[in-house]
Amino acid sequence: MSSIIRNVKIFLPDRRFHRGAIVTKGDTIDRVYIQGEDDRRYEVSSGGLQIVDPTPGGEDFVLSERGDALDGQGAYAIPGLIDLHFHGCRGFDFCDDSIKAIEKMAEYEASVGVTAIAPATMTLPVPKLNSILRTAARYRKEGSVEGRANLVGINMEGPFISPVKRGAQDAKYIIPCDTDICSGFLDASEGLVKFIGIAPEASENAIPFIREMRDRVHVALAHTNADYQTALAAFEAGADHLVHMYNAMPPFAHREPGVIGAALDCPKVMCEIICDGVHIHPSAIRAAFRMMGEERMILISDSMRGCGMPDGRYTLGGQEVEVRGRRATLVKDGSLAGSVTNLADCLRVAVREAGIPLETAVSCATRNPAKALGILDQYGTVEAGKKADVVLLNRELEVQSVIVHGKLRRS
Repeated sequence: MSSIIRNVKIFLPDRRFHRGAIVTKGDTIDRVYIQGEDDRRYEVSSGGLQIVDPTPGGEDFVLSERGDALDGQGAYAIPGLIDLHFHGCRGFDFCDDSIKAIEKMAEYEASVGVTAIAPATMTLPVPKLNSILRTAARYRKEGSVEGRANLVGINMEGPFISPVKRGAQDAKYIIPCDTDICSGFLDASEGLVKFIGIAPEASENAIPFIREMRDRVHVALAHTNADYQTALAAFEAGADHLVHMYNAMPPFAHREPGVIGAALDCPKVMCEIICDGVHIHPSAIRAAFRMMGEERMILISDSMRGCGMPDGRYTLGGQEVEVRGRRATLVKDGSLAGSVTNLADCLRVAVREAGIPLETAVSCATRNPAKALGILDQYGTVEAGKKADVVLLNRELEVQSVIVHGKLRRS
């Protein structure tokens, strides 16, 4: 039996909103209808638009369809959000090394409109990291569970980073790049690891490491103090991802452009950015989008276990964190320790506080992360044949409804 999401403004791959309806079958989008500029009804397909109702002025796009119907009441219908860099939420952390923790995180993320997740590891002992990755692989084998976000990858933020730019990472577990250790991570995760972060200046063998691993995993520059030339060499060797732009890296300066300048000069590099209203000033967010362009920017939350929880003390990577309002800081030195803002709220901050166009922000929280993860064939856009993960936002951009695996998620 089909399900119908009608009376919505659909965000289509052309990055525009169109009034129309979405028909799902099982966990897949079956058909998408829109009202054309000539007021006729069209079906959207990979081949373009096909007229299905030659009579202009019809009020209902799906009178001929049968199935359960959800009236979107004019809401924005966007693809399910994809967070490819967050550590935890609702009191749980990916590094808890627990099936229950992943379950609870996936449930919370789906509740706020994030329907696909690639949680991030911290810098921990190698055996512990391998155990965390094996646990994630076991969870993945269980398959999709109703009402939970899909686990689509893992983002390894350590341990091959710089002690100088460690941020909230534990320095005692930082090690140089090692291809054997990295291969072990990939094997333990059974292919779930999609990104491995490194600081190229911190390892003599960084360039050979990148060249050997680049065809197996995305090599990212993360928690790095690299200068422009070192970062450029890493990108030219095959690194293609920048972890939380501006944070845990040298500033972009006119004589020392650093990692950001190198990323700017390498068009294939995708750039994460945290728009939580704390990590980056709105002007710097606007500058990042203007520099890199909307095709390259990826909204992330970088949230930790205090996300979705009251103020108080929590842990991140074994270190104590104080949460007050929208800020999470290490108790020992006051360093920012991830965020306590989910990706849906980051999208709202990007639009409301930084002035990023809604269409751009949505694309950078859906299509771009799907592209970076290599899952754009299934996720990231509202199209026939894609996963039936759809989020309805009201006029204030608050989540109105979440459809995950083709089913309306009940609170």
